[in-house]
Amino acid sequence: MAKYILKRCVSIIVTLFLVCTITFIMMKAVPGGPFTTERNLPQNVLEALEKKYHLDDPVWKQYVDYVKGAATFDFGPSFKKDGVMVSDMIAQSFPVSAKLGLVALAIVIILGIPFGIIAALKQNKFPDYLTTVFATLGIAIPTFVLGTLILYVFGSKLGWIPTHGLDSWKSYIGPSISLAGFSLAYVLRLTRSSMLGVCGQDYIRTARAKGLPERKVIFKHALKNALIPVVTYIGPMTAGIMTGSFVTEKIFAIPGMGKFYVEAINNRDYTVIMGTTMFYAAIAAIMILAVDIAYAFLDPRIKFQD
Repeated sequence: MAKYILKRCVSIIVTLFLVCTITFIMMKAVPGGPFTTERNLPQNVLEALEKKYHLDDPVWKQYVDYVKGAATFDFGPSFKKDGVMVSDMIAQSFPVSAKLGLVALAIVIILGIPFGIIAALKQNKFPDYLTTVFATLGIAIPTFVLGTLILYVFGSKLGWIPTHGLDSWKSYIGPSISLAGFSLAYVLRLTRSSMLGVCGQDYIRTARAKGLPERKVIFKHALKNALIPVVTYIGPMTAGIMTGSFVTEKIFAIPGMGKFYVEAINNRDYTVIMGTTMFYAAIAAIMILAVDIAYAFLDPRIKFQD
């Protein structure tokens, strides 16, 4: 196991290096520069700005400096926010997005998996029909529509939840439900279909034929195998919701990573774009590694080759 984890860590480093390289190439391939949208700037001012941020250096030197900085989590200063470092922006915004993402993740796991199991065990009965309708609506309704409805009905009209920020525990209700909506519905359907597939296997029928209690058959024999595709989805999903959602953060006025990322794209703030992209890639790689390790605990038949 230790040797496998070490190999995966090396592959993560290689992956992040490739992401770093591709991101740099794409930013350089975009026509214009971070200051080309500024109006009425004299040529000498533009040249001074490029010199200040080392944009007049050879491309190879900019690339080497960027890779060195990324290796130490130093992505340089923001082009649009004078005196603000990209690493400081990430350090300030990521905890906000991560807290909201963890609440949304808890909603997905606590509600999605149990109700998916119930739907599978009550196939073609009322609980199954009810959860299927709920899951279909959750997948069909876009996040911005769900978030807007929650904000309008429960925030503006009823006044049950705050309409902006994350100042109290009530502030997490609206954005966390909006953020978890699609993933909750998807995990519910995935758990249901996976449980139905596992419960139809021969070893489950054999366990029931031996007279084992139904609870033991479900939770000891069926559930672990049924959770493998669910865990496969939850890993990358966790990285996505913990690193910020622009739609949810925009609707509920939350200063998270998603908001800064989209603002950076609109402002051509290349260092912020590259820094947040690298940070997301690192979180995603770690979560995928965690998923691979979790496989061994869910299914003893899965062995890691050293």
